[in-house]
Amino acid sequence: MKIVKNLVSLFVFILAVVCLGGCSHLDKTDVKTVISTELNLLKNLDPDTAQKYVSYKELFPDATKETTLSREIKEVFSLFFQNFDYQILDIDVDENNKEAVAKVKLTTIDAETLASDYTKASLKAAVLKAAGSVSDDTEQTTDSLEDRYVILDDLLKQNQYETVEKECTLTLTNKGTSKPEWEIVRTHSLENDLVGGLMTYLSDSDLIPPEETLSIYLDTLKTMDSTQMGNYLGLESLLNTSDSAKNSIASALVEQVHKCLDYQITSCDIQSYNAIVTAEVTTFDSASILSDYQNSRDAYLSSVDAVIDGSSKRYEHSLELLLDSINNNTSTVTSSVTFHLFNDGVSWKLLENSEALGNAIFGTLSTTPVPADPDSAIEDDDAEQLTIASDNAATDSEETDIENPDDDIDASDNADEDNIDEESDESYYE
Repeated sequence: MKIVKNLVSLFVFILAVVCLGGCSHLDKTDVKTVISTELNLLKNLDPDTAQKYVSYKELFPDATKETTLSREIKEVFSLFFQNFDYQILDIDVDENNKEAVAKVKLTTIDAETLASDYTKASLKAAVLKAAGSVSDDTEQTTDSLEDRYVILDDLLKQNQYETVEKECTLTLTNKGTSKPEWEIVRTHSLENDLVGGLMTYLSDSDLIPPEETLSIYLDTLKTMDSTQMGNYLGLESLLNTSDSAKNSIASALVEQVHKCLDYQITSCDIQSYNAIVTAEVTTFDSASILSDYQNSRDAYLSSVDAVIDGSSKRYEHSLELLLDSINNNTSTVTSSVTFHLFNDGVSWKLLENSEALGNAIFGTLSTTPVPADPDSAIEDDDAEQLTIASDNAATDSEETDIENPDDDIDASDNADEDNIDEESDESYYE
């Protein structure tokens, strides 16, 4: 009888364990189903689910200009999750069947590379924006959500990013009473994990080091037109002008920048939020251009043509000579330039004075060597050359008169004969 009681007790215990195990298994199945359903929607590029787990505002929490995003921009998330995948590794349900924790391996886009490309593109856009206005020569990252997502959209369409794998933890709560109703708890950490850590990378002010930051500034400078370069470098008087002749000179100088500007970063010293970057900057040889121009102008001013042309034509010809010297230049010069950068908590920024940077690139041609006023274009030395040229012209004229004195006498005799004939005619009619 005792043996029977023991067998009954053992049977009850086994039945209880089986029942509990069965319930636990059912709970895990329910949890797995919920996770799979939600993540499959992301995998299948459902934009509404993407917005459910990753708010478009969370990626750029510092954006001050809020806007209603267009449908096209919302689809950036679809591009982002196009290679998304997952694998459920383990599920653990608590005793009260109220909370579950799942370990999941996520396959996401290489968010670190994307964040790096975004930061570079954003800084380039900010530099070009600053160059578009004389009154705004500082680089402020765009504060519009629309603009930021346009940059992301362009990057995701133009580039093919690799994928990375990372394990993360999902927490679920059971909202049901009579039957399980599991729901994934949405947290900032989960949002960040689903986008491969993009939020963390975008908030890293050291993501782009000072050396790379300087490279972005200089590389962007090489893409600017004359108006942008004039605004950004504080050389408006040289590069931004309505004078057609000076516009040609400005375009020629900018073309020299495009052809010659190069650099090699040699050192970087970071002290807390400040950095000093030294670079060997190669640019066109402005001294060589001015020397060639000066020689050409001196030769011109010493000629008779300069006397004949007058001040206006001399001014125009001086501009033509300068343009020729710029276009024909092939000489470059390399010098060591020190740049100062500051980390404002968002990213590194160049603190170098724009005019100093302009002087480093344009050298002695930071201002035009040809004055705007034609009457002031001739200096004392030039005036002396013109005087000599004028004297030479007068001497040549006198020598011509002396060499042909008979011509003057013949002309005089002919004139006298004509007068006599006229008098005779008058007497005849009288």
